[in-house]
Amino acid sequence: MARKKSNKVRIEFRKKHQSQARDADLTSDYASDREDIDTVASQRVSGKGEQTRHRTVKGNLIADEGSDALGQIDLDVNAQRTLSGLVLKVHGVESIVQVADGRIFRCAVRRVLKNMATDQRHVLVAGDQVMLQPEGEAQGWIVRIEPRRSTLSRTSKQRRHVMVANVDQLLIVTSAAQPSIKPNLIDRVLATAEQNHLDACICINKCDLIDASALQPLIGTYAQMGYRVVMVSAFKGWGIERLRSITRNRSSVVVGQSGVGKSSILNALDTGLKQRVQAVSLENQKGKHTTTTAEVFPLSYGGSMVDTPGVRQFQLWDIVPSEMSGLFRDIRPFASNCRYPNCSHIHENLCAVKDAVADGRLDARRYDSYCQMVESPGDAVREDFDEL
Repeated sequence: MARKKSNKVRIEFRKKHQSQARDADLTSDYASDREDIDTVASQRVSGKGEQTRHRTVKGNLIADEGSDALGQIDLDVNAQRTLSGLVLKVHGVESIVQVADGRIFRCAVRRVLKNMATDQRHVLVAGDQVMLQPEGEAQGWIVRIEPRRSTLSRTSKQRRHVMVANVDQLLIVTSAAQPSIKPNLIDRVLATAEQNHLDACICINKCDLIDASALQPLIGTYAQMGYRVVMVSAFKGWGIERLRSITRNRSSVVVGQSGVGKSSILNALDTGLKQRVQAVSLENQKGKHTTTTAEVFPLSYGGSMVDTPGVRQFQLWDIVPSEMSGLFRDIRPFASNCRYPNCSHIHENLCAVKDAVADGRLDARRYDSYCQMVESPGDAVREDFDEL
């Protein structure tokens, strides 16, 4: 990666990154000085001064545009005083970091990193590779965040919520019952996986509660597109060995709504994890938030797994409607045969995608899911929608 452009770089800080002192009696000052105000001079705006949002720091711009680095800035650090580590968990202002020799440090983030302007909710997430400066036996400061090779993101409160960084594959966990499966939620997560070039595997838990043949049409649809689908029962141990072979020696992240059994599957995969689990609510058949923050778990048989809190909604991040057909593996082959190059595959005539749906070559439910995302890409799919 080409990095060297300058040993100093200008960066933008977040708005209101520092406190502003307020004068004690603004009303009296205004009343006494209003006759002497130069109205022309008072309208001049300067970018300099203590309230400016830019600072010059030691570091280099990262020239590789493909990297997902925080602000594309590589801050200079003293390599002799720092250690390289993996962020296992972020909890409030404290981050749990594991270094190469296995030691665990509780770290705070360097102030310049926290104040850098970014479209993300948080500057640090589980899975980040960082440089830390030790302070004592088990504490330290995170002084640099390395460029991310991959991320999984969604929209939260109009901002980018990076759920996890530096993973190889996405394990979409759903349940056959209690709560029931939500195919449209699976479709949204699959579109995000395609956008971020992540391998995806669909894991259907609690298969011991239903007749598995009822899921065959849905499983067949995803299998025809090349997605791996694993039917699992964490309670009875069904499918666990196959899931173990899929996750061995890879960095994986589990995503799914509350109550589908993500933590139970982790416990079945590696008995040493001992994740806390809870039963689904009997009143509304919805899961309870047992996992409260994303956390990286090294697996005893090789690789790692990131457990994430259950999602009650999944809003797409940075996907425009014109890109949507390219993120659907089953729609992509037909889209190139449409008469119009900018065809939305919804309103136009002579559309190859609509013809494929009418002829039964394209699954109608998947097409409906595509239409919903195109017409409202920022909307969320909630738990009580789209039941099979």
